[in-house]
Amino acid sequence: MTPSQIALVQESFAKVAPISDQAAVIFYNRLFEVAPQVRAMFPEDLTEQRKKLMATLAVVVNGLSNLPAILPAASALAKRHVGYGAKPEHYPVVGSALLWTLEKGLGAAWTPDVADAWTAAYGTLSGFMIAEAYGKAQAAE
Repeated sequence: MTPSQIALVQESFAKVAPISDQAAVIFYNRLFEVAPQVRAMFPEDLTEQRKKLMATLAVVVNGLSNLPAILPAASALAKRHVGYGAKPEHYPVVGSALLWTLEKGLGAAWTPDVADAWTAAYGTLSGFMIAEAYGKAQAAE
């Protein structure tokens, strides 16, 4: 990721943060719409899960300018996700739902450059998390 991409991700996330609970509702609704099979991995009441999602996104987004500082937490999260039943093929679906949510939440502020920056950020983190949880060969697929 370039410094300008990091700035775009951070600036755009700052616009979503004030509506974080609404954004999380939109995200999970979209995720379960496109991948209903993952619904069973989540609690019935998503209130706490939505808070965790947005808190984790905030940590990651704020840490993008110092990636090595957030990688240990990303590694631990990836390994916990294995225990929940997450598989490498779930990561692109989650990424797609996240980008779709951001596009809806940002409206006109969702520009091609912002989309590219978020795609790069998610690709970087998800690739790392897949490698940590399932091995380097899985991340390359």
